Amino acid sequence: MKEQIDEIRIGEVTKPETLKGFCNGIDVVFSSIGITKQRDRLTFKDVDYQGNKNLLDVAKQAGVRKFVYVSVLDGPDLCHLEIVRAHEDFVQELKSSGLDYAVLRPTGYFSDMGEVYEMARKGRVYLIGPGNNRVNPIHGADLAVSCVDAIEGTAQEVNLGGPEAMTWREIAELAFASQNKPARITSVPAWVMSFVIFLTRLFSRHSAELLAFFTAMATRDVVGPAT
Repeated sequence: MKEQIDEIRIGEVTKPETLKGFCNGIDVVFSSIGITKQRDRLTFKDVDYQGNKNLLDVAKQAGVRKFVYVSVLDGPDLCHLEIVRAHEDFVQELKSSGLDYAVLRPTGYFSDMGEVYEMARKGRVYLIGPGNNRVNPIHGADLAVSCVDAIEGTAQEVNLGGPEAMTWREIAELAFASQNKPARITSVPAWVMSFVIFLTRLFSRHSAELLAFFTAMATRDVVGPAT
């Protein structure tokens, strides 16, 4: 991989002064920038929106041809969630930028399923609700191929999912089966999660918003075109 990289530049998208000249000589900019578990007190708006906007501004100044961005499936319908609203606010900036663009909307990632595997390893998987909603997560490598395809593609919005749709309960059962363990699954009612989110918000707004996001994604079908 390293031999395929011509140049590495280091900057912080939340500090626009570190991005000067970043996109000079660049044809296409790709961004999947966003925060999840960071503890530096930056908000979703600071990074997912403003950080990407800072990068977009630099791209426009440099005359970049196209900007490829990764958001989330059904983003416009989930803007009541802060993490999604930050993504979608940037999507609106991108659409009005005058640049050619592509917005990729994956369902979720194989790596996210690792959390279920870890719970199974510890002996019990907790599902939000009955676990009957379906998801078809995509592997990062497959998403990367779709990002490359988007460079020369004409579609401005691309929904993406993985090859197989499963319920969360099926995913939990598979996590236990892959470890040769009996399935021990507990369903946490959505109303309990609402209470947990409320209490968490008293101590950490960021953590509460992540819980709200995970709850929303686990209690609706999140299925995109198989890739």
